[in-house]
Amino acid sequence: MIHAIALALSTAFDMLWEVFWPLALGFILSAIVQTLVSRRTVERALGSDSPRSLALATLFGAASSSCSYAAVAIARSLFRKGASFPAAMVFEFASTNLVFELGLILLILLGWSFVGAEFAGGLLMIIILALLFRWTLKPGMIEEARRQTERGRRGRMQGHAEMDMSITEGPFLRRLFSGRGLTSISHNFWGDVTSIWTDIGLGLLIAGALAAWVPTAFWQSFFLTSHPVLSQVWGPLIGPVISLLSFVCSVGNVPLAAVLWNGGISFGGVIAFVFADLIIIPIIDIYRKYYGGRMALYLLVVSYGAMALAGLAIGLLFQALGFVPSRHPAATLVPSPTLNYTSVLNVIFLVILALLAWRFLRTGGLQMLRMMDAPAEDHNPHGRIDVSPGDAPSHHAHH
Repeated sequence: MIHAIALALSTAFDMLWEVFWPLALGFILSAIVQTLVSRRTVERALGSDSPRSLALATLFGAASSSCSYAAVAIARSLFRKGASFPAAMVFEFASTNLVFELGLILLILLGWSFVGAEFAGGLLMIIILALLFRWTLKPGMIEEARRQTERGRRGRMQGHAEMDMSITEGPFLRRLFSGRGLTSISHNFWGDVTSIWTDIGLGLLIAGALAAWVPTAFWQSFFLTSHPVLSQVWGPLIGPVISLLSFVCSVGNVPLAAVLWNGGISFGGVIAFVFADLIIIPIIDIYRKYYGGRMALYLLVVSYGAMALAGLAIGLLFQALGFVPSRHPAATLVPSPTLNYTSVLNVIFLVILALLAWRFLRTGGLQMLRMMDAPAEDHNPHGRIDVSPGDAPSHHAHH
């Protein structure tokens, strides 16, 4: 038993070491974008469900935090402030499926084909979702969800959803390298990291345990690998279900996706599994609190349909184009860390993270973290938290 646990932990650490520098780079890039794009700009652009608004919702979502819980909270905040419900949901799905860090980890663990399929499939899923909203979402359901939203039921990361740490005055480079800009980047970076570190850790531990303990023969039987045609359909159908039951969201489900790929799930099944971080059980429960039980069930059904259909379509397309890689162990099953380019880059990014942590701690970062998971009303009566980063950041509301 001790040996089995040690093997699982060792495998999880090997995965973490393999993805550490791309994960850090992705979060830094995301923090930079969040520093330069104002949340109020997003709110003003998403007031309808027109193709333009949905395209902007996709763009702004891709430029935001990858934390699933934060994405859900931000979507509700946008909806309360006047964004259309479809635009808020599109923003939410883009922010967890089209972000830098997800693509970088997919590249390291699974390769270019999966990166291309994730982003192409993510756009396809959003188009399918928008069409399903247009065809099936009734105005009465939206009004019911709005009334429920105004009740202010608490979920997770609500304070984070109300924070705006963007720097909008002045030329691009001056904003980026100013003292306020560097502070904002450090706050955005550590805010994102602390919001999903449990999901990443849980994902690595589950992936390590499954890789170490579950025999390949079980996965091959479960994913119908002896029936190539059936497996192409079964993978996208069962992938989101596995994700729903795993409780792992955000980029934390990518190591588990690599284990499933090693086990024999289809290419489209991997993509559908990665898409499904927004229908895990805790998030469905938050939907119930935010929008009511009827809308929560509706979001579960249409989200699952869009994920499965997009995963199936992109899997078949990449298969026809010859882009699906041949079966081989993914990069999660690598030997223990050695002195190579991965180790060198990891050390470099550890130094960068230490500098960001120093800036973060010197400029009120811990105060910001305490605000992240609390309702905005706990901090000011006007509902919005503005973080003006600097050597002594202030937190104030817009009237």
